Amino acid sequence: MTTDTDSDSGDPALTIDELAARAGTTVRTVRFYGTKGLLPPPVIGPRRVGHYGRQHLARLALIEELQHQGMTLAAIERYLNQLPPGLSHHDLAVHRAVVASWAPDTEETVTAQELRRRAGRPLDEEDIERLVAMDVVRPDGDAYRIDSGLLRLAVELLGVPLSEKAILAARAVLTEHSRAAARELSELFRAEVAERAEEDVKSLSAHMQPLIVQALLTTFQRSLRAEVHQWLPESVPESDEGRSS
Repeated sequence: MTTDTDSDSGDPALTIDELAARAGTTVRTVRFYGTKGLLPPPVIGPRRVGHYGRQHLARLALIEELQHQGMTLAAIERYLNQLPPGLSHHDLAVHRAVVASWAPDTEETVTAQELRRRAGRPLDEEDIERLVAMDVVRPDGDAYRIDSGLLRLAVELLGVPLSEKAILAARAVLTEHSRAAARELSELFRAEVAERAEEDVKSLSAHMQPLIVQALLTTFQRSLRAEVHQWLPESVPESDEGRSS
């Protein structure tokens, strides 16, 4: 990030106070992560004011998810240091989705204020109505029931010019085919673990799940890029072909 017009930095650029508020953390924490190298440096604008953008928000969301999984700061540092350089905020969102998939399905009840904090961006009433239509958020009195694993993805979709009907149809397609893939993979591995002790099976499952999810995401990204390239070639620059997350 070298200029405050960088497409991945977001528009408008955020001050450190605004970044901390959007991420639901403190300025002190943002600065600490910066000194540890967990966040890229801000863009220095007029009057030496640092500006932050979507990549910083995505990294903070990923760090938060890693913490939810019980990882120590040292482990988070190792994880982030192993990521390829130059990842966009979309790439970081994919990594966060992989990390979130390690946890069991969770549905939580949160306040309106907490919902907006989890979203990582301001939400007006129309935004919340769209999230409800996507079946990711459900009103529950003065609070909301949220699907924690899908909330961030649904918030990203708020900026996509698709109808709720199209989004729900896409979710149904993905759910159907992911379940079919899960069944086939389960059958494939069942024979491999049939003779193993129960503890060995649990250990294998814990190690295999994130690897399989990452493989599915990478394969799907490449397949989708190829499909879109067939009917909308200009949407996929040649330099992006074969790029993995």
